[in-house]
Amino acid sequence: MIGLYEKSKQRLKSLSPDKNIEKILEVEGISRRDFLKWVSVTTAMLGLPGFFEPLVAQSINALNKIPVIWMNYQDCAGNSESILRASKPTIDEIIINLISLEFHELLMAPSGTQAENQLEETIQNYEGEYLLFVEGSIPLADNGVYGTIGPSGETYKDHLLRLASKAKAIIAVGNCASFGGVVAANPNPTGATGVMGVDGINVPIINLPACPVNPETMIGVLIMYALTGELPELDSLKRPFFAYASRIHDRCERRVHFDAGEFVESFGDNASQSGYCLYKVGCKGPFTFNNCPTVKFNDTSWPVDAGHGCIGCSEPGFVDKFGSFEKPFVEENINPAAESIKDIPFVATTILAAFSYEKIKNIIRKENG
Repeated sequence: MIGLYEKSKQRLKSLSPDKNIEKILEVEGISRRDFLKWVSVTTAMLGLPGFFEPLVAQSINALNKIPVIWMNYQDCAGNSESILRASKPTIDEIIINLISLEFHELLMAPSGTQAENQLEETIQNYEGEYLLFVEGSIPLADNGVYGTIGPSGETYKDHLLRLASKAKAIIAVGNCASFGGVVAANPNPTGATGVMGVDGINVPIINLPACPVNPETMIGVLIMYALTGELPELDSLKRPFFAYASRIHDRCERRVHFDAGEFVESFGDNASQSGYCLYKVGCKGPFTFNNCPTVKFNDTSWPVDAGHGCIGCSEPGFVDKFGSFEKPFVEENINPAAESIKDIPFVATTILAAFSYEKIKNIIRKENG
């Protein structure tokens, strides 16, 4: 860890930060105390020890040294909306404005030919350096005709392959870009798939699945790259360990009620108002890996905290996999640990997952007599 610390110090020196994040936050009405609290939480989220906090704070000032291209393919732009639509900007949202976002067709002023020229210039000027953020799935059916871009009619697939060939890495944001998402739901007429389902990509891919992805997870990847020049460690589904190593069920604030056998039977009942477990009204937290319970959204809340169960939006196969959002899911042949973290030597998580799942099956059997 000391070696990583020294490497990160040298890395930040080479990036020559020229921003002062604290002054920028002060203008936005965010105090130094709030910023330091955010730095502490972010450092912990990344799995780094406390003595990294000064470097994490310093890395924010260097984020504008990392060129980013953000492409929207077959999507609803929900991830862009999630990050940018806020009446009270959080630190994460302000940081988005500090990164070197060279191309984002939803945000940039140019359009048409001017926008295309901007993209081509960025590819040429930052060849091998830029991070390619991809939002949305890629349609592959019928040679990709269901998604084209520009006056040339270039298919999304060919466009992605061209940009990927000169990128440092691809960050697939959201479930659509990671696993196909809503667009790939049965019967999937466009043959939609996530980025890693496209043959011919030869650069690293990082999946940040969710619908939408939490901005803090995306910022975490950028900070890790700014600190070390390397990408975060990934699981077998190409998801960063720091955000997807734990099931939602294991970090849920309602978990104690699950263990006590206290469940919400219907929305609005007394148990619901008492914060009981939402499994019987459809929560998919036992089968879903993400950091929602600990990170939350916009420093405020998350679906389970608001009274609705997790819908499993960060899992492969979403939305078909789990059936109804508001009915419990149990499948005799599923192993929740192996389904999502196979090949990961994380024994504690595997044991917890298996234990909880057996308990869930017993609950269902009891319910069915």
